[in-house]
Amino acid sequence: MLTIFGRPHSRGGFCDGVNRRDFLTVGGTLLGGCLAMPHLLAAEARAGIRSSHKAIINVYLPGGPPHLDMWDLKPDAPAEVRGEFNPIKTNVPGIEICELFPKIAAMMDKFAIIRSLVGSSGDHDAYQCMTGRPRTPANNGFWPALGSWVSKLKGPADSSVPAHVSLMYRTGEQRWGYPGDGGFLGLAHAPFRLVGGKENGMKSDNLVLKGVTLEQLNDRVGLLQGFDDINRKADTSGVMDGMDSFNRQAVDILTSSKLKDAIDLTKEKPEVLARYGVDDPAFERDGAPRMVRNFCIARRLVEAGARVVTMNFTRWDWHGSDGKNFVQARKDFPLLDRAVTALVEDLHDRGLDRDVTVIVWGEFGRTPRINKDASRDHWPQLSCALMAGGGMKTGQVIGSSNRLAERAATRPVTHPEIFATMYANLGIDLNPIREFDANGRPQYPVEPEIKPIRELV
Repeated sequence: MLTIFGRPHSRGGFCDGVNRRDFLTVGGTLLGGCLAMPHLLAAEARAGIRSSHKAIINVYLPGGPPHLDMWDLKPDAPAEVRGEFNPIKTNVPGIEICELFPKIAAMMDKFAIIRSLVGSSGDHDAYQCMTGRPRTPANNGFWPALGSWVSKLKGPADSSVPAHVSLMYRTGEQRWGYPGDGGFLGLAHAPFRLVGGKENGMKSDNLVLKGVTLEQLNDRVGLLQGFDDINRKADTSGVMDGMDSFNRQAVDILTSSKLKDAIDLTKEKPEVLARYGVDDPAFERDGAPRMVRNFCIARRLVEAGARVVTMNFTRWDWHGSDGKNFVQARKDFPLLDRAVTALVEDLHDRGLDRDVTVIVWGEFGRTPRINKDASRDHWPQLSCALMAGGGMKTGQVIGSSNRLAERAATRPVTHPEIFATMYANLGIDLNPIREFDANGRPQYPVEPEIKPIRELV
């Protein structure tokens, strides 16, 4: 992934206050045949740019949101199962959700709920929501994220905006901040990270050139040309000549205003921005901050040209001795309700509802039985997902759970099926796609026998 955020240093560096390591990160991004950005652009060019711009916004809720308290309430279950919240009717007859999601309830016709998601690895980890597969010793750091496959297969929609963009904060529980990577598709398709961790909050890891002026960047481009001259003399295949255009595009991304404008919310209409609510930049323990306006930034990024945007939102692991399952739910459910509906409303208002797929989910569900601390423990046997847009058939529930929401009673849905659905929404035909890993073995975005969710597409 590309990182050019650096801190000024008083010693051991160049006269502009950037040390050698930062220089290699900032300037080295532009250095010919060995680092990421030119390779990214070359790979994207080989993939080709399609005329249509479909996109995914993947909203990850770190820690495992409680499916029984959100999308699959059981009001007739015993008190130790049903919890403290009541279901409310939605604008789709027969569908009820938690009373703390009134805005989603009022526009349920624009959403689809999957109540029968099975196959969670049970790990506190974003990996499965980013890749569609559980993390194993064999595929750890090996399997490409959804955005990496899309970057490889579709290329950029705009040459100055990366196809694969991450708003995933680095979290105290590191796996909750995992944005996916390029895996065997290579670093060229890893996500372009736009936010960091507690040390720099909302400041972009990639777009804030601390201590580096545009003039200094241009000087380093000149240095690049010097390296290119050396390499070109040794090159008899003409490859270096072809790299010139990709290096120029790399500089375009670093110096273009388009990506910076997308994350600059001062350029958004105040009345639109107000619908999302107000950010809370404080990190929630070892989770992410409550940055509700990142939902707006995600929409702005896909409008600018991003194809896959991932983000994490607050912390949903509420089963400790503090007994905060229902306390935290009363705080965070309304924030999610407001932010998600504002995003989906914006997509519809802009005519993007058929082009942009939104998914909201976590790594697993929560135990039906409330524990001694008035909370719910980990429950990988069943979880839920909320989806919208993408031209899908919304206003419905896919699958059902049994009486106590312990397991799928009908239509179990797996992570690979959801990923196949998202690829279909992007207009990607998976049938002919095959890539080879470092060992020469053929690999597929999802296994060939996996099909999109028929009820949605």
